[in-house]
Amino acid sequence: MVEDAAPQYAEVRRSDRAVDDDAWIAAFLRAAPMGQLATVDGGQPFINSNLFVFDEAQRVIYMHTAGAGRTRANVEGDERVCFSASEMGRLLPAPRMFNLSVEYAGVVVFGRARTVQGDAEKLSALRMLVDKYFPHLRAGDDYQLPSQAELNATSVYRVEIEAWSGKRKRAEDGHPGVFGYAPPA
Repeated sequence: MVEDAAPQYAEVRRSDRAVDDDAWIAAFLRAAPMGQLATVDGGQPFINSNLFVFDEAQRVIYMHTAGAGRTRANVEGDERVCFSASEMGRLLPAPRMFNLSVEYAGVVVFGRARTVQGDAEKLSALRMLVDKYFPHLRAGDDYQLPSQAELNATSVYRVEIEAWSGKRKRAEDGHPGVFGYAPPA
């Protein structure tokens, strides 16, 4: 956990699936391709799936959206957020429907979000995003840095992590009939 004593809402109910290893959680956040940011407005929850980058040194998550919209309005109205990233593993057949299952891993983060105001931090966060998703591309050679107008048209969010938890389920080697998910035709 990020804090010494995590709030009760950050605890994983199934202790046999809880991951209390901060290094595992950080590695998961570094590698996860997409995450979901949950915000609230007037008691109505909203969720936004987005690309993100975990800045381990600052223990924050950065993401961006358009300059104006629901996510920005919600964050500016109530900074409390929840963020999640997950992955699905193999499907686990069983003789009884109740025991059918799936392998999975995921992280849930609780914290406070703010809209980044300074151009230097905004550009730094955007560069971290590009470096995560397009590591083979170089500024100046493969793409141009954003203009001031483009920076002004972009909202970058900084999620300060207050608590986190990890959870995973893996089948034992030799579990009969495991298979990967294939979407219905």
